[in-house]
Amino acid sequence: MSNRMKLLAVIVNYKTPEMTLDALAALVRELRAIPGSRATVVDNDSGDGSFEKILEAVQLHGWSDLIDVDCADRNGGYGYGNNFGIRRGLAASEPPDYFYLLNSDAFPDPGSVSVLLDFLDTHPQAGIAGSYIHGPEGTPHETAFRFPTWVSEFEQPLGIGAVSRVLSRWMLALPVPRQVQQVDWLAGASMLIRRRVLEEIGLFDENFFLYFEETDLCRRALLAGWPTFYVPESSVAHIGSASTGMKDLSKRTPTFYFDSRRHYFRKNHGVLYLWLANLSWVLGFSLGHLRRRLMKRPDPLHRARAFLDFISYNFGLRRGHTDAK
Repeated sequence: MSNRMKLLAVIVNYKTPEMTLDALAALVRELRAIPGSRATVVDNDSGDGSFEKILEAVQLHGWSDLIDVDCADRNGGYGYGNNFGIRRGLAASEPPDYFYLLNSDAFPDPGSVSVLLDFLDTHPQAGIAGSYIHGPEGTPHETAFRFPTWVSEFEQPLGIGAVSRVLSRWMLALPVPRQVQQVDWLAGASMLIRRRVLEEIGLFDENFFLYFEETDLCRRALLAGWPTFYVPESSVAHIGSASTGMKDLSKRTPTFYFDSRRHYFRKNHGVLYLWLANLSWVLGFSLGHLRRRLMKRPDPLHRARAFLDFISYNFGLRRGHTDAK
């Protein structure tokens, strides 16, 4: 990797080799149109033959001139896997100007990566740019957010529309932007980061196994003067939670989610703020639950499980459910 690169794309795989290869096929189409671009696939120590399957497929499809396949020494999570690939680029004699992060269950639409690249090329004050994300069927996904606060921790589990409208300026998820818009942070399914940003603020905090790592990175970037932008002209299809199963409402909330949430609030706001956020969440959930009881609308089972998992983890009754990626 001694040749000059404009862009290095990174995909982290964990036990989804077929899906990763589908994402790679879409990515290769994009990279062929961008001179000086490459990609690296990092297998996060899947231990299921994923590394060998992906390496063989890359060679079979004739992508070896464009794609490198690496295997991490352990499954350290999303940030760890991306850092593994980013460090490969930073170690080059002439590192790339940009790093493009693509989830293994995300599939860029034609021209989408070039749109992000053009945006950062023409907006030197911007540090990070992300795509409009939609489901395979075309449904828009909410991927542009405000930073979490104790107010958003109250509003989210409350689930009362009138209160949400009053607290709209603190709601976590933004309405899906229809034009370029500065946002606090973006989901990392399709994210382009300027190299200079990473050189100034560092890479992902690997204390986050999964969730909140993009939030923390975008916050550090903003504090260093590098805002994040949502660029809807860049469009990417995304399945979501393919490796984690977090979309399956029958599953318990995994401990790594609570670990990441706790680390984010403690790191960025302190222990007292963490407890304020915890109490706000419990109050919001309890008031919402009481309202539904009075209206004779029972809570869905997944809400009850979420409440029990939250209490168990954050108030020391037990360590919570331990499913891990």
